[in-house]
Amino acid sequence: MRIAFHATMKPPTHSVPSGDRQMARLLIGALERGGHCVELASALSTYQRDPDRDRFARIETQAAQEAARLATLWRREGAPDLWFTYHPYYKAPDLIGPGLADAFGIAYVTAEASYSRRRNTGLWARTQMLVARSVGRAALNICFTRRDREGLADAVPEAVLDLLPPFIDITGFSAKPAADPRRLVCVAMMRSGDKLASYGMLAEALGRIDHLPWSLSVVGDGPARAEVTALFAGFAPGRIAWHGRLESSAVADILAGAGIYVWPGCGEAYGLAYLEAQAAGLPVVAQHVAGVPEVVVNGRTGLLTPPDDVEAFASAIERLLTHERERIAMADAARCFVHEERSLEAASVRLNAMLPKVPAL
Repeated sequence: MRIAFHATMKPPTHSVPSGDRQMARLLIGALERGGHCVELASALSTYQRDPDRDRFARIETQAAQEAARLATLWRREGAPDLWFTYHPYYKAPDLIGPGLADAFGIAYVTAEASYSRRRNTGLWARTQMLVARSVGRAALNICFTRRDREGLADAVPEAVLDLLPPFIDITGFSAKPAADPRRLVCVAMMRSGDKLASYGMLAEALGRIDHLPWSLSVVGDGPARAEVTALFAGFAPGRIAWHGRLESSAVADILAGAGIYVWPGCGEAYGLAYLEAQAAGLPVVAQHVAGVPEVVVNGRTGLLTPPDDVEAFASAIERLLTHERERIAMADAARCFVHEERSLEAASVRLNAMLPKVPAL
């Protein structure tokens, strides 16, 4: 099929790396592995951090112009078979795809759409309505987590839903060199909100096991770098290694040389970095919150601790640092889990099984 692809929050061509950009690229890769021709329909982002009606009006105008451009193009060259929108939600609704799908009689599909009733205030009430309308209009809504699927089912009972678990490209994670079991690692952007809260919880937890001979590699950068480094200022020199932002191959090398992946995951939608760590053969210590249980199998590929329980989080890290046999068993299970169940190839097979069920293809 010819598939018109649109990521409402951040296009896959964006210069700044993020989980959103990575998943958009992974979806395109999975679709192309299935034999489909994927075209980036528009690089327009409808995202806005705060509810600004004037800015949203400008975004609506830009979206209308994009829709008119595509309509002219399709009348001249032919319309695609399907429109595929990634990550429409209240801060980034799809303002282009539904109208074009209706006008040209093509199938409309979303992936990782989400809906939260607590956002139904002010401008967000309107954007939530647009998301719900898109979800209800879609021939298929592909959910990455059970939480998102339940939220959509509650808000839009008529929605057609299916589940595609989060996945990664396992290229680069094929070999496991000898790792330092005492080396901890985390990979995360440094920004305010949930990320900074996770860094804070990690620093506090590590302070409670300062008597153990661990070291920590931190991969990531961002506007909150000063606040993050301040959180770890009390540790002895050499304990923390700051690597900054790295290319994916360098990240894979650092993961491969470590023993345990540690990241609380406050408010994490799911976290592709957890899958990358497990693909490298690292067990994970995280909180049992949000979408984290969708990518870490508690007791099998890692340990998930109760939300906001710093003592439990610290104890879980200590447990894997001091119980070598359990750490090795979880490391092997983590690697098998991702390579066998959460690879790009596995996702492509699942997607190919879903799309023929979409009406009007």
